[in-house]
Amino acid sequence: MYDCIVVGGGVAGLSAGLYTARAELDTLVVSAGESILARNASLENYPGLPAGFDARRYLSIVRDQAESAGCTVVDDRIERVAGSVESASGPEVRPFKLAGADGNYEARRVVAASWPDSEYLTETDVERIQRGNKHVVSVDRAGRTTVDGLYAAGRIADTPHQAIVAAGHGATVGLAVVQDSDTPFYHDWVAPRGYFTGRDRDVPPACDEIEADERLARDERARRRLAQKLEEPFADEPTQHPRVVDE
Repeated sequence: MYDCIVVGGGVAGLSAGLYTARAELDTLVVSAGESILARNASLENYPGLPAGFDARRYLSIVRDQAESAGCTVVDDRIERVAGSVESASGPEVRPFKLAGADGNYEARRVVAASWPDSEYLTETDVERIQRGNKHVVSVDRAGRTTVDGLYAAGRIADTPHQAIVAAGHGATVGLAVVQDSDTPFYHDWVAPRGYFTGRDRDVPPACDEIEADERLARDERARRRLAQKLEEPFADEPTQHPRVVDE
């Protein structure tokens, strides 16, 4: 059984999984195979990428980053989520059960980060809101739903249709999962040596202090790794909207 299962391998889901995995929660990301971001011809208006970026390359980099942080990522489509309920013997909570097209999964907590169609969540009795011909999930500011242990991030949580918003909301939801799991976690700052200890403070959970030579070494590794990712053109073409007829 996983500590957290994220349904959706787009930017919101991968961002949520990145934070839960960094906090050492056993995290599975289930990707249905295509993020809607893969349809973008070019990813624009993303801070830090002033000339835009190939959206499919961006997704590939974020997926690699989530896996490096400890996420297990599988390709499957979740078709049904059964709600977590208290057992008859007491307050112990039974896990969420997720049925996919290719496999079944269990988790203590679930983050729905898929496209804005929440039909697969109806058995959880989560509160939903109709938006056109679909139903999104009602959440609080941290992505918590009306069902304990069930969260929603990105478009399915009725957030604006922008990659940077999805990434930020996924991170917010991932941190809510960490907080609710009672995992010791302050923030994931990597600080210069003495930042905390120089003020007679213990280094908080999930933080670190490093020497100047380690900072420079990390910077070199980061530049080298990013250069490798950008060395060649990315081969994947944007996918078209399914309603567009190929000629």
